[in-house]
Amino acid sequence: MKRVFSGVQPTGNIHIGNYLGALKQFVELQDENECIYCIVDMHSITLPQEPKELKKHILDVAALYMAVGLDPKKSTIFVQSQVPGHAQLSWVLTCSSYTGELSRMTQFKDKSKGKESAPAGIFTYPVLMAADILLYDTDIVPVGNDQKQHIELCRDLAIRINNRFDKKVFVVPDGRFMKSGARIMALDDPSAKMSKSAPNPKSRISLLDEPGAIKKAIMSATTDSEGTIRFDLEEKPGISNLLNIYSAFSGLAVEDIEKKYEGCGYGAFKKDLVEVTVDALAPIRERFGEIRNSKELTDALKDGAEKANAISEKTMQRVYKTFGLGI
Repeated sequence: MKRVFSGVQPTGNIHIGNYLGALKQFVELQDENECIYCIVDMHSITLPQEPKELKKHILDVAALYMAVGLDPKKSTIFVQSQVPGHAQLSWVLTCSSYTGELSRMTQFKDKSKGKESAPAGIFTYPVLMAADILLYDTDIVPVGNDQKQHIELCRDLAIRINNRFDKKVFVVPDGRFMKSGARIMALDDPSAKMSKSAPNPKSRISLLDEPGAIKKAIMSATTDSEGTIRFDLEEKPGISNLLNIYSAFSGLAVEDIEKKYEGCGYGAFKKDLVEVTVDALAPIRERFGEIRNSKELTDALKDGAEKANAISEKTMQRVYKTFGLGI
């Protein structure tokens, strides 16, 4: 049985892009793999966070994990900061990393915006991400395509250390990347990825949005002047994005949706997409409401942290022994 690890930051509202690109994969993987899923709260403080809001978001994401279908009896669900091994291994890996490779990280370039000085956490957080993965002898990491560079760094670090000591200190993981057709873009700008931090709230659909908010976002989504409903990422990125959303939530192939709306205008198509999306998200909102403030949630996180600590402690004993740390 393969071991799977992945995590989501507790910043902002989880949107349908996060769900279709990552969380849905998490659920699919848990039946045939040993799955470990984390709320990566330590990653979120690379930029300043309001403490009370951060605590709220941590529990929100944990509840959403379970609301979308993650089962604590099948998967280990926990909060990153409750397992000291993440920080411990991150330092060991930092000492085996190079400033050149970290400075080439695309997301560091984007977030530092060319400034001479940027928060050190933004520079080193790919190493913490590598520690998250390697701590659990992970075989598979389900992530979005934008994380490919970070997975490669993780693999490079594992191979570098294994070669240095001429033994298998770490499992070298493989990324499981979402299909390009399932990538969900911003509703107001289909050239940009849907984002939790975008200033326009109608650029995204959050999993907990009320039906009215979902309707406003979809009905105002950017399309084009052609008036025909067909999939064409180059010429019709807006409609193609909406077709991807419709397909993902309805289970219908894009080709079948195109035939269904042949000769129809964008208004009718969008109206039906609203209904499809609202129906798909309703069970998630209902389940979230049941567990968000429940003992079921806190018990699941406590049990998950205990299981994660048990695994991570064995890894850190092996790593410290290999590096000659401790007495």
